[in-house]
Amino acid sequence: MRIEKTKIITFLKFLLSVFIMMLIVLFALSYKPKPEKITYGVSFNTFYARELGLNWREVYDATLDDLQVRQLRLAAHWPMVEPSQGRYNFSELDYQMDKAAEAGAKVILAVGRRLPRWPECHVPQWVKILGQEERQKLQLEYMQKVIERYKNHPALKVWQVENEPFLEVYAFEQCGYLDEDFFSQEIALVKKLDTEHPILVTDSGNLGTWYKAYKSGDMFGTSVYIYFWNPELGQFRTLLPAWFYRTKNNLMRIFYDDKPSLLIELSVEPWLTKSIKDTPLDVQFSRMNLQKFSEIIEYAKNTRFDQQYLWGVEWWYWLKLQGESEIWDKARELYDKSEDSH
Repeated sequence: MRIEKTKIITFLKFLLSVFIMMLIVLFALSYKPKPEKITYGVSFNTFYARELGLNWREVYDATLDDLQVRQLRLAAHWPMVEPSQGRYNFSELDYQMDKAAEAGAKVILAVGRRLPRWPECHVPQWVKILGQEERQKLQLEYMQKVIERYKNHPALKVWQVENEPFLEVYAFEQCGYLDEDFFSQEIALVKKLDTEHPILVTDSGNLGTWYKAYKSGDMFGTSVYIYFWNPELGQFRTLLPAWFYRTKNNLMRIFYDDKPSLLIELSVEPWLTKSIKDTPLDVQFSRMNLQKFSEIIEYAKNTRFDQQYLWGVEWWYWLKLQGESEIWDKARELYDKSEDSH
């Protein structure tokens, strides 16, 4: 009996030692120095502003002039750029890039099929009837037009290729499986046409594995969603602590080199299943409000990423027009303190 008891005690000591070692390793992996200052930006989307019934130029101008945002992520949506085959429309992007340059702002410009905002994969109507091989050929042609037009633009800082391309589980009906060989062709095309600007590849913070996206580009960006909603569960908050993002980023750096990493999509808008205009204000505020906005900003600070791009500026402006300017005003304070605001 004594021998059995001794074995049990020895085994338990071993388990305790392993557990303590794991805690030490986890603590070490979660370490990320606190940045001296966080630079805040926004993602701006022409399509979404229009969906809200807004004048997109008015929203964009207010983002730069009133909020004083100086870091932007814009999207060169294929349907906007090439509404019909071979007929290009750069009026929206020209305005946005030129206005950014005038304000001294810098732009991450996203190109590809899968770009920010629902339905995730944005393809012109005239392309949808074509087979995959022809579609991909035409997609590279559209991307080449965009890259050649803006590669020397003073506002351009970074190219983003696709948006969360490896997140096949989300919007699968709209996007299908990722053709990784074609995605490599997209990366190669950007590198061939523009050797000066780095390439950003992004992945989901909640659902993504990160490693394929991290390996693919010169920079890596993750989305961060805190509050969710669905018909079965209602509203729920993420279980992931802020140190999870630090740990995951450190693991990527250990295995796949040290690359600039940022929060590219920090969501501070309500998670809805219907459009904003069809959702009562009290429902919107139950899912995102000033208190949650402040909570999310604090959570994101604890990830210790020094560049953070907020998601939802179109909704903040829409609220402002409804006489609800609290979130817009709070955002103005945030950007006023941001390193690159002036």
